[in-house]
Amino acid sequence: MKEWIERAVVYQIYPKSFQDTNGDGIGDLRGVISRLDYLKELGVDVVWLNPVYRHSGADGGYDISDYRAIAPELGTMEDFDELLAQAHARGIRIVMDLVVNHTSTEHPWFIESRRDKTNDKRDFYVWRPPYRGGVPNGEQSMFSGSAWKLDEATGEYYLHMFAEKQADLNWKNPRVREAVYEMMRWWLDKGVDGFRMDVINLIAKPDEVTACDGGPHRNGFNGPMQGAYLSEMNERVLKGRDVLTVGETGGVTPSEALVYAPLDGSRLTMIFQFEHMDADAGPKHKWTDKRVSLPKLKQVMARWQTELRGRAWNSLYWNNHDQPRVVSRFGCDADEESRTRSAKMLGACLHMMQGTPYVYQGEELGMTNYPFASIEESLDVEAIGAYRELVIEKGEMTPEQMMAAIRFKGRDNARTPMQWTAGKNAGFTSGTPWMPVNPNCERINAASQVGDPDSVFSFYKRLIALRHELPVVCRGDFTLLMPQDEQVFAYTRQYEGETLLVACNFSGKTAALDDAAKTRGKRLLGNYPDAGDAGALRPWETRVYLL
Repeated sequence: MKEWIERAVVYQIYPKSFQDTNGDGIGDLRGVISRLDYLKELGVDVVWLNPVYRHSGADGGYDISDYRAIAPELGTMEDFDELLAQAHARGIRIVMDLVVNHTSTEHPWFIESRRDKTNDKRDFYVWRPPYRGGVPNGEQSMFSGSAWKLDEATGEYYLHMFAEKQADLNWKNPRVREAVYEMMRWWLDKGVDGFRMDVINLIAKPDEVTACDGGPHRNGFNGPMQGAYLSEMNERVLKGRDVLTVGETGGVTPSEALVYAPLDGSRLTMIFQFEHMDADAGPKHKWTDKRVSLPKLKQVMARWQTELRGRAWNSLYWNNHDQPRVVSRFGCDADEESRTRSAKMLGACLHMMQGTPYVYQGEELGMTNYPFASIEESLDVEAIGAYRELVIEKGEMTPEQMMAAIRFKGRDNARTPMQWTAGKNAGFTSGTPWMPVNPNCERINAASQVGDPDSVFSFYKRLIALRHELPVVCRGDFTLLMPQDEQVFAYTRQYEGETLLVACNFSGKTAALDDAAKTRGKRLLGNYPDAGDAGALRPWETRVYLL
């Protein structure tokens, strides 16, 4: 593992919601440029940009219609080049979002592919004839409903594991793979510093998933060719370049992580796993507003820390564009004191583990979920589809239950505009924002936190600095303490004679510490002004000690 990656902290930007500079209500690349000094102040090393390519508007930019063009609402390629240069001048690397499981149905490849069955690009996508007059099989879209869409012109179905306007590429076709690799080389030659790879463990679908046999819905992830495709990608594109790559791999176990990101650098640098994000899921699906079981969450986090040790590299995250705000999910946003303390506690709990931490825009401010009142306020294709299926079609949830779940777990919670100031539209835009700004921007915003030594922002600055300063944070062994405790998440990190002790209270009540977790040594960080009782944690308290 490269030393700079061991020490790096990544900041994720959802450009559409970050900063608007032309008053159209949509964030843009010039907005990102205007906030680079803010990111430098925070201390992050890498920026991951959510998709900035030209797209069809079906799924927040993950429906790419041109891999080598910037979405007009975000700016121009000249803007991107300036962003890259300005970031590099500040020592900040830029990682692009790579979406190659599927393209938009407006992509030139698909337009050609659907013209007729003999077209040169026909085999770029997964096409199947009807099975007994209906869909080829029972494969289901991630966004509800069948994953097959009939194309009237040719009488065949194309596969879309996500929205209908997101047609799945056929990775079995070597011409598809080479076209993807050529595009990746083009961006790397331009100077970008790596890729976050969207649903990369879906590219090698098992044959039964695409079979025209009328069969049931089957698992399309982690097919037998995954390792071969990633090895080929590494050999043809990544080898010899100083880049960071992270694969989004839902459903992957720690042992399977070795297929994607072994430490020898032969495939990817690291993966995003989802197991901790599923710890609060309901019995059938994610849509619930129940609180997470802390022993379960600890078990998952500890397993990834220990089982990847010396074998693969962890990515560490609570938030991203597909997850709700962690302070509302695992912390408490009921009052200002609880919100501030729990936001800091959650940051310390995550950032002191081994791996590369990812900070999602606004997380460093303790931004919260949005108070959605009805499904009409939601723009997320996933939430809208789930509401239709679970409330309207199946009647498994009442409108009130579903909206409570969307307020708690919906993706739109992460996509409300960044809160820069207490002024109009939180300083995000002078126009009408594409999504409503959270009304709590008057008290939760960057302007009030930068320079305030007690703010969530300043706490995150210190967390990032500790990772840069202390080898034990990057390289230490992990040992979970108090595994069955319902309130306390405590662990140690050990490296070359130094021990880091991290103790976190995931509740609004005082929590006792056992002898192994009692805080002692040099206090590096805490979210209360004083050290307190060594044997107990106050509500939402965190303490980091060097022994």
